[in-house]
Amino acid sequence: MVKEVRNIRRQVLPHGLTVITEQMQHIRSASIGIWLETGSRDEDSESNGISHFIEHMVFKGTKHRTAEEIARQVDSIGGNMDAFTAKECICFNVKVLDEHVPVALDILADLVLHPIFDAEDITRERGVILEEIKMDEDNPDYLVHEIFTQHFWKDHPLGKPILGTKETVKRFERQTVFDTYAHRFAPGNIIVSAAGNLDHDKFVDLVTKHFEHMKPRENGFHSAQPKIVSRIILRNKKALEQVQLCLGVPCHPIAHEQRHAGYVLNTLLGGGMSSRLFQNIRERQGLAYSIYSDLNPYRDTGCLAVYAGTSRASTAKVVQSVVEEFRKLKQETVSDEELRRSKDQLKGSLMLSLESSTARMSNLARQEMYFERFYDLDELIEKIEAVTAADLQNLANEFFQTEKVAVAALGNLTGLKISRDQLAC
Repeated sequence: MVKEVRNIRRQVLPHGLTVITEQMQHIRSASIGIWLETGSRDEDSESNGISHFIEHMVFKGTKHRTAEEIARQVDSIGGNMDAFTAKECICFNVKVLDEHVPVALDILADLVLHPIFDAEDITRERGVILEEIKMDEDNPDYLVHEIFTQHFWKDHPLGKPILGTKETVKRFERQTVFDTYAHRFAPGNIIVSAAGNLDHDKFVDLVTKHFEHMKPRENGFHSAQPKIVSRIILRNKKALEQVQLCLGVPCHPIAHEQRHAGYVLNTLLGGGMSSRLFQNIRERQGLAYSIYSDLNPYRDTGCLAVYAGTSRASTAKVVQSVVEEFRKLKQETVSDEELRRSKDQLKGSLMLSLESSTARMSNLARQEMYFERFYDLDELIEKIEAVTAADLQNLANEFFQTEKVAVAALGNLTGLKISRDQLAC
């Protein structure tokens, strides 16, 4: 089935792999991504971190190329190659000049389809990832988010770190890597998306040539919906100069019909320099250098979280100020002027973010994963424009409930207490 929206075309190959392209004739580049619809949330606790480990390992050599040859061939066409693992997907991508699309896809497909997972490389890479874990643990704002997430979705893979833990990574052996790879990399689980100056039919032919030998397989993923636990977690780390704070509440899943109101609410609350949190807590009170809010929606759950870095003496005041902002959004209708500003900010950042071929390629894959249809910019803008002040107030009343607020604090917390009463909103 081929469906036309803008210059977007989509085709599903007989064995289940989906190919999506968007033609952008005004540019000379093309971005290609091979996406797996499975990430760290589909791991069991013993193999936590294995998706990220495999993402690293495919670059270590294939049946046709050594690691050095992969790097050299990408450099020789002036390409940028990258990969990442998220909670619900793994992506391998490359950006090149339009004339190099066949070579780029050949290299990318080789990585994904023919890795050798050499035992010595696995031993070496375990060491590299253990260093990556240590590096993240030395980064306090990353660490407070991890502590927050682990307790928010407690005992569920969604709450576990994408990199895994020192204990799990040390256990990864060749057989585990192979078994997980064989189970995950099934055609029904793969989206190949591309955006840029390319022709859809020719691109589908290229993808077919590389991937047609894959055997269709059942994909038993999609872990159960996590239960949310809203707790107050205080983690003492005396060496830190600042207290790192995370306050969050459950929000809607990624495809919820109220999602556009959620984006506007987040923008208004903590998305940028004119947001309420930034203006109140940084500019008026001078209590934090860094403060923002973030929406993290997933397939079946989500979280709206506020982050702040502040001094031990100001921690209680920051918590109180954030909770007051929650309360205000519930009790008072947002003014027309502030609503207008938040919508314009959101629309502007959306439009700017979709100017590159890489962003378009990602957008195609994500829309396929979560919506199974494509929204063009005009439709998105229409949805944002349709959000009313009443929608925001209703959403605030749904999200910001005292018993639903979860907190993680990390730093030199001697004598600090945060009680549920302080979170009354």
